[in-house]
Parts: sequence; structure tokens; C-alpha cells
Amino acid sequence: MTFPTIGITLDSEPPGGYAGFPWYALRQNYCDAVARAGGLPLALPHHADLADAFLDRLDAVLVTGGAFDVDPALFGAAGRHPTVTLKDGRTAFELALVRGALARDIPILGICGGEQLLAVAAGCTLIQHIPDAVDHPLAHEQPTPRDQPGHSVTLTPGTRLAAIAGTLSVPVNSAHHQAVDRVADGVVINARAGDGVIEGIEIPGRRFCIGVQWHPEFAISPADRALFHAFIEAARP
Repeated sequence: MTFPTIGITLDSEPPGGYAGFPWYALRQNYCDAVARAGGLPLALPHHADLADAFLDRLDAVLVTGGAFDVDPALFGAAGRHPTVTLKDGRTAFELALVRGALARDIPILGICGGEQLLAVAAGCTLIQHIPDAVDHPLAHEQPTPRDQPGHSVTLTPGTRLAAIAGTLSVPVNSAHHQAVDRVADGVVINARAGDGVIEGIEIPGRRFCIGVQWHPEFAISPADRALFHAFIEAARP
């Protein structure tokens, strides 16, 4: 059995807590989900100048989430909401990696902030703070634990995500204050929450290019497990 190599982007933290110097971080369940679906997880440090070299060795890219935001300047916003937190080094690396993967048609799965990063790389814009932009929003930063569903999403009929899930309603865990706003040409919305917030995107015609706003690595539904399985299968040479 072959194990396609799946590059997983790390988070970065300043000194303090784990170490007195800057350090990388990654929840174990990202790697567990990849391995369980038949992939070989490989964590990727933030070196934008090495993005092409990484891609030479990878079969697919998984862009993870994190407690930070994509710089609004990258999608043409005139200002920055006070809630926006940046990690410029991580974003520069992930943009280089995703743009390179798009150019090579390497499979991509973006999760939460990774979905937003994928959207920006594809030319979409973002809502900078959902409570200020959406009337009567759901609790997208759910108060319950992340391994439990916070709300459900409705999948778009005819999309690849809907075909993978085998259903049009999926319970999801939710931990975000931003979301995709305007969708670029060639990008398809594949999921929405009940308040209208975009919860997923995909780019048709590619080997695999899907972003979801929730965290399927927690595997709280059969659709989550099916998504990882489809991602790994698309990565096989």
C-alpha cells in the first residue's frame, strides 16, 4: 500500500508557554485524520522561499486553522477590523504554498483559516468580523467544545463536497469570526450556514481543491471522515 505524502501547515507561536523561543504548534488530530485516511502526514515549517521545494516532494497540501487572520490588505480591503490578528510569516508561507499547489494542480484541503487562505489565494474576499457584517448571526465561535457540533450547514447540490458527504445537511463544529465574502470567478460555494454565512468553497475541474470553514479533523460526522478519505484518494499518484 502506498501512502501519499500530505504536507500539513504548522501554526507559529512567540516565546512563552512551551518554549522561551519561537515555536511551532499543531494539534495531533490533524495528523491522525490524515494517517487514518491512508496518508503520510508531514509537518511544514514556514519558509516561503522553500515552498516549491516542498511541493516537489508532496502529493497534497492541508492548510490548517489557527487563532489569527489573513491580512485584509491581501484581498484589497481599505482598512483592518480591530479584531484582526496577523501572523505575517505564516501567511506568506501558506500563500506561496497554495499558489504553487494551484499552479501544479496538487490536491488542496483548507480547514477553517486554511479555507479562508485558499479563498484569498483564489481571488475571493473575506468578511473581517461576522458579528459586524451579518444580521442575527449564529454562534460561529461556538461556546461548546470543538469535538461537538455547534450548528449545521447545508451543502450545495451538485458540488463535489455534496457528492463526498452523500448528504446535504452536515453537523459541524465552528471556531471562526471571519468568512468568505465575495467569491471569485471559478470558485463555487459548496456550503452555507443557516444565517447565510459561506461555510465552504471548491474549485471545480481540479484533482481536489476544497475548503471548509469547520474542523473535519475532529470527525464528528461521517461526512468529515469521508472528506479526508476523498482528499487522500485524490493525492495518490
